[in-house]
Amino acid sequence: MDWSALLRMPMTVLLVLAAVFGLVTLVQLVALRQRLHGGRRLAACWRALLCLACFALTLLLAGTGYALRGYRLLGEEAPVVEIDARILSPQRWALTLTWPDGSTRQVQLAGDDWRVEAIVLKWKLPALLAGVPPLYRLDRLSGRYDDPAQEAEAPRTVIGFGEAGAFDLLNLKKQYPRWVPEIDTVYGSGAFLLLVDQGHYSVSLMRTGALVARPDEATERKIGQPLGG
Repeated sequence: MDWSALLRMPMTVLLVLAAVFGLVTLVQLVALRQRLHGGRRLAACWRALLCLACFALTLLLAGTGYALRGYRLLGEEAPVVEIDARILSPQRWALTLTWPDGSTRQVQLAGDDWRVEAIVLKWKLPALLAGVPPLYRLDRLSGRYDDPAQEAEAPRTVIGFGEAGAFDLLNLKKQYPRWVPEIDTVYGSGAFLLLVDQGHYSVSLMRTGALVARPDEATERKIGQPLGG
């Protein structure tokens, strides 16, 4: 079910209705002025009440429609990185990372799975409903072993994406929180998937600030095979 499409429909209807009632409000204002100039005070009072009612409906419909726009955007996802995997030896992998701008990076990883983590900056509710997306910064890529005992003892691979000494908005929030009062929370989000040879994965960020990892169809079939294909 496409929830985005379902939410988009009432949002459009509500905003159209808000525009209609806005026009009705203007018409009633003109009629109210005519009644006042004509000295028809009782009729003017009824027009004033009708005008206020139409204006209130306009605000209610517009506000609800705009709020639904924000919730529809919460379901949208922004691409973060594409990952292509190639096996070098058992539990040793060569990965190619491709960012949305086309830049790439080659890395090697140890483990059975890859895991990507990001630091996410989430805005407060008014900005979130207005459609301001969460900000994120990729923090690290690491290998993950399926066996907890091996995870504790085997060689681990951790690749950082941050630049040493770099100063950005997330650091600004930590050091000077009053400078950016509209920031709600800063937290970590991560996703991982099983590594298979010639696997292709996509990582995206939802408007809720959650990282989502997905394999393509061929990779998903390999993951479903014994030992990951």
